[in-house]
Amino acid sequence: MAEITACSGNLTGLEIADALSKKFAEGVTINSASPRRVYSQVNKEVFLEVCKFMKDELLFDHASLVSGVDRIDRIQAIYHITSYINNCCLMEIVVDLDHEAPEIDSVTPLWEGANYHERETYDMMGIVFKGHPDMRRIFLPDDTKFYPQRKDFKLKEVP
Repeated sequence: MAEITACSGNLTGLEIADALSKKFAEGVTINSASPRRVYSQVNKEVFLEVCKFMKDELLFDHASLVSGVDRIDRIQAIYHITSYINNCCLMEIVVDLDHEAPEIDSVTPLWEGANYHERETYDMMGIVFKGHPDMRRIFLPDDTKFYPQRKDFKLKEVP
């Protein structure tokens, strides 16, 4: 396949996976790919650059989901980014973060739809999204000192 520098749409997930692997050989691992899905692991250091490439060159136009998973030894940020131009291809990006101080660059400046997803993930998991325009809690009070979706969160017993 020829190297992709910009696309006009209609790429398959397999072509997108190939383009990402070639451009980011050191920072992106493709776990699996099919015509409409790509599952990847991305290093935190190249994450924002990968997202910019996806938006600007591969025409991914929507942040469908941002979430987090507590793996006990690390926190994972999970992203589902969709390209409606490219056959509704969905790209899942998983990024490992430090469990004690999980932070990652915000994608809200790229995809406005990530705004509330990132705030919810901060509120529930404690992942700080650097560069987010309004990084504050969205559901819990601002002075809350815990993150209820982390595995170390314990409910208090009710007498």
